[in-house]
Amino acid sequence: MHPDALQAQQQLHIRQRIRMVVNQYEVHAVTPDGSEGELLAFAQQKRLAFKEQVTIYTDDTQQQPLLGFKARQRLDLGATYDITDHAGSPIGLFRKNFTQSLLRSTWQLEQDGLPQVTGEERSLPVALLRRFVEALSWLPYHFDFVADGQPAFSVVKKWGIRDRYVVQIHNPQLDRRLVIAMAIALDALQSR
Repeated sequence: MHPDALQAQQQLHIRQRIRMVVNQYEVHAVTPDGSEGELLAFAQQKRLAFKEQVTIYTDDTQQQPLLGFKARQRLDLGATYDITDHAGSPIGLFRKNFTQSLLRSTWQLEQDGLPQVTGEERSLPVALLRRFVEALSWLPYHFDFVADGQPAFSVVKKWGIRDRYVVQIHNPQLDRRLVIAMAIALDALQSR
């Protein structure tokens, strides 16, 4: 997909494929009627990696990288992840706020030229249940990301056997590649 067409997306659907040793994610456009449209990106993440690195491709052939994110440190509870484009040039970063995340997961996302975006689980009761009752860790969640008090984007995990997410983007200036990286990271890194 052409970068301008990707940037024009206001909503995305993300589905996790069920695999034994890797997490795989499909990122789809959304058609005007709200159904899943064209495949925009595909990611694969090895489980239990010591230094997290995820490459996101333009499709599931994994021939052409679109972007990637990589942890700066190994085994850091509040690690910073650098997001780069297909050529390895930086486009932003995200990090988990470890202290605030003890009760309700909180993430920061940064893009040059824009205010910092902070994302937090909407429901404190759901966040607490997911943390302290292992049998309920599958509960869906809703993250709201805001910058200067204005909505930037949201990520909603839907009910189902496979993890499915609806991403709604409110800020037209926000780089969609950063949004895709953050949405995938929420699933891939949330339980760490």
